[in-house]
Amino acid sequence: MSSRLIVVGGGLAGAEAAWQAANLGVDVDLYEMRPQKMTPAHHTQHLAELVCTNSLGAKRIESPAGLLKEEMRRLNSCIIACADQHEVPAGGALAVDRELFARAVTERLASHPRIRVIREEVTEIPPGPAVIATGPLTSDALAAKIRELTGSEDLYFYDAAAPIVTAESVDMSKGFWGARWGRGGDDYFNCVLDKDEYAAFYEALVSAEVHEGHIKEELKFFEGCVPIEELARRGPETMRYGPMRPVGLTDPRTGKRPYAVVQLRRENIGATLLNLVGFQTRLKWGEQKRVFSLIPALREAEFVRFGVIHRNTFLNSPKVLFPTYQARAREDLLFAGQITGVEGYVESAASGLIAGINGARLVKGEEPLTLPLETMMGSLAHYITAADPRHFQPMNANFGLLPPLPERIRDKDARKEALSRRALEALEAWKKEHGL
Repeated sequence: MSSRLIVVGGGLAGAEAAWQAANLGVDVDLYEMRPQKMTPAHHTQHLAELVCTNSLGAKRIESPAGLLKEEMRRLNSCIIACADQHEVPAGGALAVDRELFARAVTERLASHPRIRVIREEVTEIPPGPAVIATGPLTSDALAAKIRELTGSEDLYFYDAAAPIVTAESVDMSKGFWGARWGRGGDDYFNCVLDKDEYAAFYEALVSAEVHEGHIKEELKFFEGCVPIEELARRGPETMRYGPMRPVGLTDPRTGKRPYAVVQLRRENIGATLLNLVGFQTRLKWGEQKRVFSLIPALREAEFVRFGVIHRNTFLNSPKVLFPTYQARAREDLLFAGQITGVEGYVESAASGLIAGINGARLVKGEEPLTLPLETMMGSLAHYITAADPRHFQPMNANFGLLPPLPERIRDKDARKEALSRRALEALEAWKKEHGL
């Protein structure tokens, strides 16, 4: 067995896996094919580049995403440390300056004495111990080898990114700064639409041309990543109960709740770029400019990045993986990231964290570990490896994954607090037991 751990893929999961293994005293070869070979969604050669939103979800520990991040902090996560370091204001969410964040992750890993970053494409499954964390955009050659090894059906869904505009091109007189429910500071700019403006926007959106590209299969979207135009086709009011909901917002100019809003979130620390929250899209670029310019505050908006769509491939993990993220077909091989069927930035990094720990243990000749079910990381790993393989779909962190509390707590907030407290207590006991 090799004395080094091979990690394939320099995204969030691969970067976290390499970091964890190296910090456990194992030498790591981290393979990243960019810039030698780019993907349809990436723009830079940085490790851990965020390709969709720049938000890592809620910060409150009493939320599923917040609990997951806190568990990772307590396990010395590189991804969460860099995110905390390069946070931009986003109310109750942890959002980052994506350029500074990815650069920080890249610098941390490249300067680690036990990590060797190798910029080349891997087309064969490497000898073990190894972690494959190539994400949803796994290259065709390696994807074919993975299917051959696992016998897994070719599962997939389509994901999309939202446009980014320059802050100086937004008409700030057509909206206001604020945050839904008053959580966090006034960190979102709310582009206001009245009833007629919303109706005009809706009609233009549902009739706009989409980019078909080379898609020759059924378009399946993860529910948390449905393009705005697909959401609109579900009904005229759907967007007002989704990304354009005005609940919890009061326009200080009128003292009233707006009819609908489009929220813009800071994309970088300098706040010179803004992201259209929830407006992931596959409209043609010219159509994005035409339709989104019907939003009053964005009539003169300068788009520095248009929304794009890409295909995400994932394994049928209930058939393929153990809760340790080891492959059933080859136990010295681990998988991590969205390819395993976890959905979301933090979920992907969390799977890489576990795979990195277990990869290091395999190199050392130690038994891999499974986290307690009471933790969000442990319950997520359990779900993706124990769900019904006939209907398996990607999964976000959520409290429904956790075992019920021994006593029923009717108050929702108190129940979430109790679940989070129990999770962190279980994690601390697990860390102590295994010397982590």
